[in-house]
Amino acid sequence: MDLYSGLPYWLIKNQLVNHYNPLKADMQVDVAIIGSGITGALTAHELCRAGIDCAVFDKRMVATGSTAASTSLLQYEIDVPLVDMERLLGTDVAVKAYQASLQAITDIEDVFNEVSYNPDFSRVSSIYLASNKKGRRLLESELVARQQYGLPVTWLDAEALWEKHRLKAPAALKNTEAAQMDCYRAATYLLHYHEQQHGLRVFSPTEIRGYQETKRGYDLVTADGFRIQSRYVVIAAGFEAGYFLPKKVMDLNSTYALISQPVDEDQLWPERSLIWETRKPYFYMRTTSDNRMMIGGADISYKDADRRDRQLRAKVEQLKQQFGKIYPDIPFEVDMAWCGTFSTTKDGLPYIGSWSGKNRMFFALGYGGNGITFSMIAAQVIKHILLGNDDERIKIFGFDRSH
Repeated sequence: MDLYSGLPYWLIKNQLVNHYNPLKADMQVDVAIIGSGITGALTAHELCRAGIDCAVFDKRMVATGSTAASTSLLQYEIDVPLVDMERLLGTDVAVKAYQASLQAITDIEDVFNEVSYNPDFSRVSSIYLASNKKGRRLLESELVARQQYGLPVTWLDAEALWEKHRLKAPAALKNTEAAQMDCYRAATYLLHYHEQQHGLRVFSPTEIRGYQETKRGYDLVTADGFRIQSRYVVIAAGFEAGYFLPKKVMDLNSTYALISQPVDEDQLWPERSLIWETRKPYFYMRTTSDNRMMIGGADISYKDADRRDRQLRAKVEQLKQQFGKIYPDIPFEVDMAWCGTFSTTKDGLPYIGSWSGKNRMFFALGYGGNGITFSMIAAQVIKHILLGNDDERIKIFGFDRSH
């Protein structure tokens, strides 16, 4: 399946990584990581730091799957509001999920401090707009819940929202714990760093076409017929992980994004905040290090790639109009636009860990709008499992959580 079409900004902004290293012989490895995007890269980082022998395999060129099309917003808020998640999963699970997502932003920042590299990571504020009166009521409930459990949040009424952010809406929730980065740059650098520092082996393009469980782990077979013997397997392949799952656990959606031409810095909105809204599907906005504006949303249920792609032109106009309603005085000239396919779950949470009865195959599936923070959590949890350490997050994000 084509994960996206159009012209993703990150592939133009960065030099496309020239990593052609297909597997050409049988091999053995302790942990085979399938997927070289940000999830696979963070997993490789955690395992390499722990001294665990691992190798990364991807049927595409490095990080050119969903990572290349990501808009790379880092927020502790999950697609399902805290008050709704409490009803779905109970207060304890919901609060811990939100707390874990909040901590993951700092953990991602720490990862790149450790390797002395900045993939355009920057801390910014997050503005969650009430799209209408119903949205305001949701934010009122959400404010109480977040304050009760110590999550960072402040209330902005319509007057304060206009005064501080030049936004017209009934109200908003604000926090200063969000961030943004260049996801493609982050993933490719981490893989290169560990190739150099820890002998990480990265094979792309190398497609895994078959697998068989053995007494010692898994035998993987590539499209070219080579055999990989591994003690453990980590599936970090997004919704394409369905090949390895006994049953469907996610829904597919199509999403659209576009980026403006650069503008003068003083034309950007106050604080360069991440801005999103209560309406579903929600519209969102961010800026980039070269003073562009990136906007996205207009999600629809995924049927097929042709249908998704045919709507790109109309979705570009829809997103431009939505931006114009929010900031009519800021010029938005489209430079690039793209559309992609992503996965969601009913409770907004990822799936992390092993499927019952398959204790040597781990899944790192960061579904939804928090894919990067979920990927950080997955990398840490899987490392802890392999080291024999307890991690209570497996109970929150595992396949056996209640719905």
